[in-house]
Amino acid sequence: MKTLRIRKFMVIGMYSVVILPWMIYFFIHFNGTPFQNGAQAEKQKLNETLDMIVTNSAKWENPEWQKNLRSQLLKGNIHVEILSPSKHLIFKSGNWRSNPWISNQQFTVIESGKILGTVKLYSQMKSDIIARLLAMTAMILGIFFVGFKMQKNIVKPLEAMSGTARQIAEGDLDLNLPVSRVTEIEEVRSGFEVMVAGLREAFEKQAKLEEERRFFIGAIAHDLRTPLFALRGYLDGLEKGIAASPEKIATYVSVCKEKSNQLDRLVSDLFAFTKLEYMEQTLYCEKIEIELILKSSIESLKPLAEEKGVSIESEFPAYKCEITGDRHLLERAMNNLLDNALRHTPNGSKIFVNWYKEPGKVTISVRDSGPGFSPADLKHMFEPLYRGEVSRNRATGGAGLGLTIARRIFKAHSGELSAANYPDGGAVLIGWILSEFRGDEL
Repeated sequence: MKTLRIRKFMVIGMYSVVILPWMIYFFIHFNGTPFQNGAQAEKQKLNETLDMIVTNSAKWENPEWQKNLRSQLLKGNIHVEILSPSKHLIFKSGNWRSNPWISNQQFTVIESGKILGTVKLYSQMKSDIIARLLAMTAMILGIFFVGFKMQKNIVKPLEAMSGTARQIAEGDLDLNLPVSRVTEIEEVRSGFEVMVAGLREAFEKQAKLEEERRFFIGAIAHDLRTPLFALRGYLDGLEKGIAASPEKIATYVSVCKEKSNQLDRLVSDLFAFTKLEYMEQTLYCEKIEIELILKSSIESLKPLAEEKGVSIESEFPAYKCEITGDRHLLERAMNNLLDNALRHTPNGSKIFVNWYKEPGKVTISVRDSGPGFSPADLKHMFEPLYRGEVSRNRATGGAGLGLTIARRIFKAHSGELSAANYPDGGAVLIGWILSEFRGDEL
């Protein structure tokens, strides 16, 4: 839809109301029209009347001549007023000065250098009346036209926007703004629609976040309650003397220790997750060697791996590679990846850790020897609190936040983390980080 700038709209309105009526008037009054012949005849009668008065100045006060003049004036629809040199009224053909359609001409009659008087001719020419009528009609129609267009394209849209602002303030986003042909009004209308679309998206996102928050709180509460109940049960057993033998006491204490460690891990994951939204603002970046981070994470997980009889095998390039990042967060991400692999690797199996350089980035992979991910798992792998029915379940411990935290740490370092199934079996997690400092090859 074509639109007009408001200044152009106002110029067109002014032209329609002011200039166009005058153009119509002058065109009809001075140019060839169907009324031209009649106008020429009227002008001829006017000239004849003027000649009759000027050539008979001596008879101006003669009643008989005045009677004949009145008769002549009635035929031509002309009115005359004759004044003496001292402006004394000599003759007047009637009371017509209040008629707005009368046009007048004034002539001074001079003979032999002497002023005889003044003649005022008042005529009611049909062509002039028609021109004026048409001009007034055009002006009235122009006013109605401009008023209608202003009402439709300016007033109504502005009123609708005013009502819309109140609707938005009340939380009602179901809006229907009228279209306008004025560019500025249409731009404001488009801005309103963009704003409403943004608000609607924000409200939907807020509702989704609120739903996720409720789910998150419920899931965390459930995960915390499970080890707490177990811990309380075993502590009650110890208190009541159910564990009578040293072996049974040792077993109860071992289970209590395991449950307390599980609680510590849940709280730690929860605390880390709540800080993820502000991770980019709290990064402590420094130059670090990627291999040192991997070796540190492997060493921290070795005791748990040895308990399960799982070996962690690493194959690193024979050169160093420096990256810019937060050492603590990157170690946490690697710990989460290795912990996930360890929890899903059968006893006596292996975990493989590798890294290698690519143009502008360094890539890390962690592969386990477990059953791998199901197609359903791969779709939701990095969602908070998600656990698959087989490969990822609460029996392995954790709140389902480990991979979510790891992925957000990679993203905070302008990287990414993805999951897949290895062709020879097992699950593989592949992450990459931008590498501005590539290091020197050995």
